[in-house]
Amino acid sequence: MAYRYVLGGLGLTVMAFGGSLLLQQPEPARIALWLAGGVLVHDGLIAPLVLAIGALAAATGLHLRGVPRAALVVAGSLTAIALPPLLRPDGVANATVLPLDYLRNWLLAMTAVAVITAGYLGARACVRGAARRR
Repeated sequence: MAYRYVLGGLGLTVMAFGGSLLLQQPEPARIALWLAGGVLVHDGLIAPLVLAIGALAAATGLHLRGVPRAALVVAGSLTAIALPPLLRPDGVANATVLPLDYLRNWLLAMTAVAVITAGYLGARACVRGAARRR
């Protein structure tokens, strides 16, 4: 039980340190608004989407455990990282700021996650099938 108080105190200390760093910035209100936006996107979009996928999977009898769940976490993380360049306005004043084809690269990354996951699950099914036949 004492470790909870230690972890809580450590968390409050880190929060106070972060708050002091925030207040030292030239525009702390804009930074705080941006951070609040991240919380709103997570709680209003990402978390409900994950819950809906889980509910849909459970309703169809699909078991998302282990590797499929890890693949969804990786895909979600890659998407969260890729959102700023994917949602950028088309007319960027400086073409060197975002010079790559981010949509294509994100699609390639999603394809790689899907192919690796399917390959691993297929190989695992083959090994388990071979083990059952013995």
